[in-house]
Amino acid sequence: MKKRMKLVCMVLTLAMLLGLLAGCGGKGGDDSNGGGSDQTLLLGLIGPMTGDYAHYGTSTRDGAQVAVEEINAAGGVNGWQLKLQTEDSQGDPDSAISAFGKLMDDKMDVSLGCVLSGEAQSVITAAKNDNVLVVTCTSSAEKCIQGNDKAFRVCFNDPAQGTASANYIADNKLGSKIAVFYQSDIDYSAGLVETFTAQAAQRGLTIVTQQAFTEGTKTDFSTQINAIRDSGCDLVFLPIYAAEASVFLTQAQGKLDGIKVFGCDGLDGLQTKVSDMTMLEGVMMLTPFAVDAPDTKTQTFVDKFTKLHGSAPDQFAADAYDAVYAVKAAMEACGKTPADADFTSAMVDAMYTITVDGLTGTMQWDTTREPAKNAKAMVFAADGTTSLAKETRCSPGLRPRRALSAERQNSACRCLRHGSIVPPGPPSGQGGISGRKRGN
Repeated sequence: MKKRMKLVCMVLTLAMLLGLLAGCGGKGGDDSNGGGSDQTLLLGLIGPMTGDYAHYGTSTRDGAQVAVEEINAAGGVNGWQLKLQTEDSQGDPDSAISAFGKLMDDKMDVSLGCVLSGEAQSVITAAKNDNVLVVTCTSSAEKCIQGNDKAFRVCFNDPAQGTASANYIADNKLGSKIAVFYQSDIDYSAGLVETFTAQAAQRGLTIVTQQAFTEGTKTDFSTQINAIRDSGCDLVFLPIYAAEASVFLTQAQGKLDGIKVFGCDGLDGLQTKVSDMTMLEGVMMLTPFAVDAPDTKTQTFVDKFTKLHGSAPDQFAADAYDAVYAVKAAMEACGKTPADADFTSAMVDAMYTITVDGLTGTMQWDTTREPAKNAKAMVFAADGTTSLAKETRCSPGLRPRRALSAERQNSACRCLRHGSIVPPGPPSGQGGISGRKRGN
């Protein structure tokens, strides 16, 4: 009897140990499968979920989540469900590196990049080394995807916005004497200024003054505002984020009467930062997404987002939504899943063939890995609402697209029969990027 009891205890102990070991195996316990046996594809997003720039991070996260829920409700992609995991960077590049490592430890299959440009640049090398596809939603500095041939962008890059802003101002005769107010120690603002000033000179616009601030001086703009007032300008170009723009507009009240204000996508969410909506009247911004656009796609998204999150979406949310659908289209086009060893290489190849009819425009990607789409201009009213102005071309247009290998083309054609993507163009080069090592 004692021997029998002893044997039973040993069996039970062994079973418990095996159970514990199985529980330590990560997603399904299969290191060769990023989504695990539960067939879940993990999308990773890094951004400021807390701190001064939390609005951008939470908005990006929430927009991506709407797309994830839509896709999963419709059956997923190739039999796989999507899961979004976000990591808080607090706007700090070093924290972003740690966040990326955490996502890779959790077996991230596709990265949606980092929300802010400074964060994105800090992890781009790690993403390349770990051989993971990056479809970045909102980080706009050129360097955010440079040097990584597996990184694609959904939002406009800074040079595109800077050039398009100068063209829009000139084409619509909004002003001819321009004052520039920017943050000199962040890539987003400084990059926009560089291309804006170059294009402004080509379009006959005169930069009458450039006034800068830094992270350490962003609470008092009185000196810069006085210089702008005295410059004789008829328009202020404001390539900065919403928090700093609200400080500028508050402190400029009554000092810049009759002077137009024009900004870029960083002004999105400005309504949430100001205490007095009337100061927004007439402020314009270039953006890929307008919440009041009348098309069904936009209004359906606005409805869903508002019901889920209690507020209207902005362009950060829309860019993230489109990024998730780009991942879906690429996965359908290549016919692969995270269970396949060549998943990343197949996805990269597919990105050059797909067309995504998104909230922020119809997008294709060429060898620059930048989106070809137009931007819209919005103007704020005194109650904080916005109205849509004219569209303008923001990107230089699509260059010859990279061709798939014969094997990839056949796979894409098979998917075309299911209506997933548009046909790839004529061959212009060879695909074939080495596959990701799973389970790292």
